[in-house]
Amino acid sequence: MSVKSSPLIVPLAAVLLLAAACSDSDGQAAPESSQHATAAPSPAATPPAPTPNPYADLSPAARDRQLLRAARRGNAGRIELLVEAGADVESRDADDRTPLLIAVTHDRVAAAQVLVTAGADPDALDDRHDTPWLVTGVTGSVEMARVILQADPDLTIRNRFGGVSHIPASERGHADYVAFVLEETDIAIDHVNDLGWTALLEAVILGRGTKPWQRIVETLVEHGADVSIADRDGVTASQHARRLGFTDIASILDRAPT
Repeated sequence: MSVKSSPLIVPLAAVLLLAAACSDSDGQAAPESSQHATAAPSPAATPPAPTPNPYADLSPAARDRQLLRAARRGNAGRIELLVEAGADVESRDADDRTPLLIAVTHDRVAAAQVLVTAGADPDALDDRHDTPWLVTGVTGSVEMARVILQADPDLTIRNRFGGVSHIPASERGHADYVAFVLEETDIAIDHVNDLGWTALLEAVILGRGTKPWQRIVETLVEHGADVSIADRDGVTASQHARRLGFTDIASILDRAPT
């Protein structure tokens, strides 16, 4: 008598076959992730559009006027934008001053740095025959002098009195400036201006004889200033000091090598 197949045998075999087909090569069930499609990556975020330059649409003349105004006010950020928009760093105001000369005059150091970086001319003359470098001797700003020196100024250009930068500085008592210039540059220490005065003579004749001017005289002497140079009347700095009652300065000059 033949034996009938049990109705439970076939379904069980089918389950075993299905499980084997779904197993990986190591005999383990395939991970769940392999049974589903990988999700598509989200699109990259679009970078924000650059901020438009607010001065780009101005006329060249308007940009230049804004640049001169920003230099006077010391607005370094606005100067950067104006230069980027095409403003002329050599534009001139009514006194023939460039933005850099205006920044130096008002001691706007950050503004001057931006202009120097943009290529502004440190030797640009105005209608008074001043340059950015010459004006540092008037203001006495050592920080500004450092900035202008980055542009390699011509130290031999003379102001309207025929002087170079350390002469007006010596007159005005800018002791730190005089020391800086003598230490950091090769300026002609005994340059004689149109009045016939060196920095040493000017410090004595136009100075007040007090501590700042004493420091200036001492600094000039230490850096080799010639104390024997006399003015057009043949009077030396030492003789002027005695005439003016500047005994401390006279003592410094008397001790100087001749």
